[in-house]
Amino acid sequence: MTDKVHLGHRARKRFGQNFLHDETIIDKIVTAIDPRPGDNLVEIGPGLGAITEPVTELTDHLNVVELDKDLAERLIHHPFMAPKLTVHQGDAMKFDFSSLLNDERKLKIFGNLPYNVSTPLLFHLFEYVDNVEHMHFMLQKEVVNRMVASPGSKAFGRLSVMTQYYCHAIPVIEVPPSCFKPAPKVDSAVVRLVPKAPEQRTAKSTKLLNTVCLEAFNQRRKTLRNSLANLLDAEQLQALGIDPSVRAESLTLQQFIDIANWLYDNKQ
Repeated sequence: MTDKVHLGHRARKRFGQNFLHDETIIDKIVTAIDPRPGDNLVEIGPGLGAITEPVTELTDHLNVVELDKDLAERLIHHPFMAPKLTVHQGDAMKFDFSSLLNDERKLKIFGNLPYNVSTPLLFHLFEYVDNVEHMHFMLQKEVVNRMVASPGSKAFGRLSVMTQYYCHAIPVIEVPPSCFKPAPKVDSAVVRLVPKAPEQRTAKSTKLLNTVCLEAFNQRRKTLRNSLANLLDAEQLQALGIDPSVRAESLTLQQFIDIANWLYDNKQ
């Protein structure tokens, strides 16, 4: 059980805690984030401060959102970092990130996200992309692969479509389990997300776009004629230039947007 204790803190499974300790990986992540004085920086799940500490050395202020009360207290009373930190103890899934905006500076958000809630947390963060400069997240490698997947690949799915609708997604570095205490049972990776300009996001309803993705990928092996039958028929798909006999993974992001926009214009 000792491998679950790091720097005097026992990792809590319910919070999905795995603490990064590999200095080489930490340096590469901090370099990718590129923190500078005056930046509006936000860290989700700072944990024991592996990334927090080197970031605070390079900037003058950092907001952190930490669910674990004990870890939040450690940061509040940290002998070196505390003066530069504003600690928000609470659930990032419910946190209003727009409350951190100031002086027209967009947010730079980063963190080692709990793998058990990573997808819903990403969808929550997508709501704030117009106020974000970039985001860097440590995630399960499989999740990163899905985020950056291209149409036609088995990894391409709802997360791919919605991530790429909001952001340019770029893999940064792969991270083996040995870099954490306790070591997770999966490989990890860091992804860089750069929000697209509003004019590049042309869906008339992101809720409808998400619904189309949910229906299309709910049973991946079905053709669009069957998977989207609740939304539109084969003739309507053909009118949009989409072959109803293909599967969802064959569609491009733009084709998903086209379907969602047709539904927006023609829904009863």
